[in-house]
Amino acid sequence: MKRRTILIAVMLLGLAAAASAQSKSFNLGKWVEIHSALLKELNRSYVDSLPVDRIERAGVDAMLENLDPYTEYVPQEEEQDLEMLINKSYGGIGAVIYKPDVDGNVIINEPYANSPAARNNLQCGDEITAIDGVSVAGLTASDASSRMKGEPGSTVVFTVKKLRSGDTLDVPIVRERIHLPDIEYAGMLDETTGYILQTGFTEGVAQEMRKAVISLRNSGMKRLVLDLRGNRGGILQEAVGIVSIFVPRGSLVVSAKGKDARSNFSYKTTQDPVDTRLPLIVLVDSGSASASEIVSGALQDLDRATIMGRRTFGKGLVQSFRPLPYGGKLKVTTAKYYTPSGRCVQAIDYSQRNEDGSVGAIPDSLTHEFRTARGRIVRDGGGITPDEELPLKEYSRLTYSLVVNGVVEQYALEYVRAHATIPATEDFHFSDAEYEDFIGYAKGREFDYRSSAKTYFDQMLKELRRDGLEASMQAEVDALGKAIDMEKEDFLRLKKDEIIPFIEEEIVVRYYFQSEGVKIRIRYDDQLREALTRPLI
Repeated sequence: MKRRTILIAVMLLGLAAAASAQSKSFNLGKWVEIHSALLKELNRSYVDSLPVDRIERAGVDAMLENLDPYTEYVPQEEEQDLEMLINKSYGGIGAVIYKPDVDGNVIINEPYANSPAARNNLQCGDEITAIDGVSVAGLTASDASSRMKGEPGSTVVFTVKKLRSGDTLDVPIVRERIHLPDIEYAGMLDETTGYILQTGFTEGVAQEMRKAVISLRNSGMKRLVLDLRGNRGGILQEAVGIVSIFVPRGSLVVSAKGKDARSNFSYKTTQDPVDTRLPLIVLVDSGSASASEIVSGALQDLDRATIMGRRTFGKGLVQSFRPLPYGGKLKVTTAKYYTPSGRCVQAIDYSQRNEDGSVGAIPDSLTHEFRTARGRIVRDGGGITPDEELPLKEYSRLTYSLVVNGVVEQYALEYVRAHATIPATEDFHFSDAEYEDFIGYAKGREFDYRSSAKTYFDQMLKELRRDGLEASMQAEVDALGKAIDMEKEDFLRLKKDEIIPFIEEEIVVRYYFQSEGVKIRIRYDDQLREALTRPLI
């Protein structure tokens, strides 16, 4: 009797599973049929011509938005943008351009080091008046950029007005595959401390990192700071390769589990390490995501590095590409990844996010404890929590506005026009007199220079008017408004120490390229200085 009961239960479970599968298949078929019928009816009956491409793309995007933030459709025409996003590479000449208006010329804002643009002596401030004989007047910045890009090996001819001489000449340049480096800087902070700034995880970065670590060791490095702040991640295998530099061969770095068994995997290091004892600090923040969290999480779980900074972004999802008809691709989340201790860094709830998208506050009651190789407690629930939390440097609303609105960037271009050379980076400092010149420039630019207090005051004033209270509180409102209001010039002087680092960096990169700009950032990096005083695990 018992055996019969068990058999019946098993049969019922099987029937339930089959019914569930049929139900899912039925629902999918139903909606495919409805979608097809809907489009056909719209095409037949809608009063105007049907913008099929636009509404279909909007429909696909809306459908995928109901899943996770990383599953998306990539049509064939957007593959070049996808390559730039994933590999940080494109076919072109290697320069950042600036086009102040549609009718103006294209201005070389910043050539990349060792790029075709730099090798052909295109410098900041040079103006491109024509591309392949076609005037740039009337082109948007995007149109001009598209004409400058092209297949590596092809030639493009620029008509260039040189900044220093004023001469106009034709400059033919052979396009190349431009790859923006993931290791923006590798150098010594002092006689024994090495520092590497890594900004991505594209193909080959692990090998570049290995070479950089060996080079710094040969320069006397006794401890290393690996800066992953703001690093949004990239190729998972490159993260494994970077961890392999610091841990014994055969160490587990990451594993993944998905709905489909083909999405399950684990990665162990397969290369011999460079140094398994080198004291290691890894800097992270809320912008450190994905592969950055694999590296920091693995090194933390293996007790191989001291993680310092702020809680990381909280992206513990693996994406894969699936081919679609007409050359399109589906970037789809296929698995969640786990650090060596078993933690998943994916935020528990997509809705519990900060304004920048990073994981918000997660109560300990919703998290679980895990153990590192030496038995230290670490937790899941979203992101990697650093071993040593560092104070976050905050900037005024004024500074953000100056940077976001391009005021600092455009001033740097004016500075280059007025100065043929500047001292070496180590000796370059923006003087008080030069800052007064910047104030004069910024005064004439349109940007929102209100303090945060003033923006809240303006919002409060609107609410008082809405509630009919402004008149009864006029004296108090006027007094408060007068107390917090500040002229643009006075506010710029007040925030001088906060703004100058941004100006110095923008100027230096235009003479000595990006790596020298990193030296300016290091000069003012309070978090880095604090990290160097903290104890290591």
